[in-house]
Amino acid sequence: MAEVLPVLTTEMALVMALVVFAIFLFATELLRVDVTAILVMTLLGLLIFVPGLEGLLSPGVLFAGLSSNAVVSIMAVMIIGAGLEKTGVMTGVAWAILRYGGRTEKRVVGLVSGTVGLASSFMQNVGATALFLPVVARISARTGLPMSRLVMPMGFCAILGGTMTMVGSSPLIMLNDLLAASQTEAAHRQFGLFAVTPVGLALVFSGLIYFLLFGSTVLPEANREQRTRGKGTARYMRHIHGIDAAVREVEVPLDSPLVGQEIKQVQREHEVRIVASRYAGRVLVSPPIEAPIAAPATLAIIAQPKALKDFIAVGKLKLRPKLRDFRHLLARSIAGIAEIVVPPDSPLLGRSVRDLRMRMVYGLSLLSIFRGGQAITTKLQDVPLEAGDILVCHTRWDNLARLESDRDLVVVTQDYPREDESAQKLALALSFFTLALGLILFTHIALPVALMTGALGMIISGVITMDDAYRAISWKTVFLLAGLLPLGVAVENSGTASYISQHLLAGLGGVPTWVLQALLALLATGFTLVMSNVGATVLLVPIAINVAVASGADPAMFALTVAISTSNSFLIPTHQVNALIMGPGDYHVADFVRAGSVMTILFLVVSLTVLNLVF
Repeated sequence: MAEVLPVLTTEMALVMALVVFAIFLFATELLRVDVTAILVMTLLGLLIFVPGLEGLLSPGVLFAGLSSNAVVSIMAVMIIGAGLEKTGVMTGVAWAILRYGGRTEKRVVGLVSGTVGLASSFMQNVGATALFLPVVARISARTGLPMSRLVMPMGFCAILGGTMTMVGSSPLIMLNDLLAASQTEAAHRQFGLFAVTPVGLALVFSGLIYFLLFGSTVLPEANREQRTRGKGTARYMRHIHGIDAAVREVEVPLDSPLVGQEIKQVQREHEVRIVASRYAGRVLVSPPIEAPIAAPATLAIIAQPKALKDFIAVGKLKLRPKLRDFRHLLARSIAGIAEIVVPPDSPLLGRSVRDLRMRMVYGLSLLSIFRGGQAITTKLQDVPLEAGDILVCHTRWDNLARLESDRDLVVVTQDYPREDESAQKLALALSFFTLALGLILFTHIALPVALMTGALGMIISGVITMDDAYRAISWKTVFLLAGLLPLGVAVENSGTASYISQHLLAGLGGVPTWVLQALLALLATGFTLVMSNVGATVLLVPIAINVAVASGADPAMFALTVAISTSNSFLIPTHQVNALIMGPGDYHVADFVRAGSVMTILFLVVSLTVLNLVF
C-alpha cells in the first residue's frame, strides 16, 4: 500500500508564504537583514488574527529568541572577544607572527591563516578577520608581500575556523536551540562545545593545504601598486591612490580670489584637500567643509604637484618651503595618510561623509574612496559608504589610534607612530577567558552561563567598561537571531517541515542516506550564497530533521550537516568576511569565483566525510 503523503493545510501555506517572503527579502536586500528578521517575527505574531492559527505561536515562544541560549551566548562571546582585543592580545600575536613568520609567502600564509582560524573558533569570524586585517597590513608592509596573496587565505580560514567550536559561528550557536524546539528525538540531543572540533580542524587544515599548494595558481598576481606596499606608506599611497602624502603650507593674502569661498567648493574645483587652517591666531585641524576661507590666513593642504601649482597660481597664494604654523600638529611623526575599511556590519553603511560629519566626529579628512579597484575623488561628501570601501584619509595619529577601538571602521594602516598599548590587564582578560572555558569543559553549567561569567568578569575587573561591552555587541546579529528563531519553530509546529520533507523523499525515491545528506549540504550552500547563514539554518534545520526521521537517519546529524554547510560561502563575496576583505585585497568577483569554486567543493567533500566518520 502506497504511503499517504500529508496534505497542504492553510496553516502550512501561510507559513510557506512567509518563508518565501523572507527569502525574497534576504536575497534582494530591500531591507536590512535584522529588519527583515524582526518583520518576520512580527508577522508571525499577527497570524493570531487568522482563524485556526491562534495557537501557532504563543507570545512566550514568539519572543523567546530574545532570551534564548543562542542570543545570550553570542553576546557573551562578543564581549569576551572585545576584552581580549583591548588588552593587546592581537598585537602580541602580530609581533609573534612577524618575528617567526619570516618573509616567504607560504610561511606567512600558514601562520596568519592558521592563527585566524583558531581565533575564529571562539569569536565571530568577521570579528576575527577585522582584528587580523591590520596584522596582515603590517606584515605586508614589513615583508613586501602583496595583500592580495595574504588576505583571501586569511578570510577563508576565518570562515572555516567558525566550524571548530559550537560558539564559532551563529548557525552553530543556535543549533542546540533549534534541536530543542523540534518534536522528534533530536530534541534530547545537545552538542557540546568541542563536538564539531574534528570537522572544523579538518576544514581549516584542508583550506591551509589548498592555499599552500595552489595559492600561486588561484590567487591574483600582485600588480605594481600592490608590490609597493612594503616600500613605505608614502610611496604606497602615491602608487595605488595617486596621492602625495606630504602636507604643505600656503599663505592666503587679503586679495586672494579664494577668500569667502567655502572649503568644500575650493576642494571640489581645485583637486586639493585642506587639512588645517590658521586665522586670527586660531588653528583648526580638519576644519568644517562649510567654513569660508578667510585672510590673511595659512592653510595646510595635500595635493598632487600639478594641482598644487595650479591652486597656488589661481589663488595668488604663497608656498612656504616647510611647515611652520602646523609643524607641531601635522609633522609626519604626528599626522599622515591612513587607509580605513568600512566593514559589512558597520552602521555607517549607506550614509554619506556629510551625514557622518567625519571631520568633526572622527578627525578624518577624506582624500578619496577606493571602491572596486577605482578611486572616487570628486563629490566625496555626497558618496554613500558601501561595505569594503577603503577610505584614504589624512589624520592625526592619536585620532587613528583611538579609531582602532571603534568597531564601525577597521584601521588597515599600521606602520605609524603610537604609544605602546597598555597590557596591564592582559592577565585578567586571559584568566576570565580561561575561567569561561573551564566552566564549559569541566562543569555542567549551561553554555550561556559559563560564557557570561567570563564576560562579566572582564567588565567587573575593569578589563573593559560596560559601555565598551555594549559597543562590542553586534545588535544587528542579536536581533537577526532573535527574530528568526520563531520562524524555525513555526516551520516545525505547523507541520510545514514534515510536509516538505515527506514530499521531497517521495520525489527522490529510495535514495541512500548519504545522498540525502549531501543534497541537504548542497541546499544549505546554495541558500547561504543568497541570504544570511542564520536565515538558511533556521529554514533548513527543521526540514533536515524531518527528512532524517522519515528516512530513518540521525536527525541531529542531518541538522548539524546543515549548520556546518551554511559556512560554505566562498564562491561570491556575499559573506560578511568576503565583503570585508574585497577592498584591502583589491579583489574582483572573478577572483572569488576562481579560488572559491575549488574551496566550495573541498568543503563539501571534507565536511561530509569527517561528519560521517566522527558521528
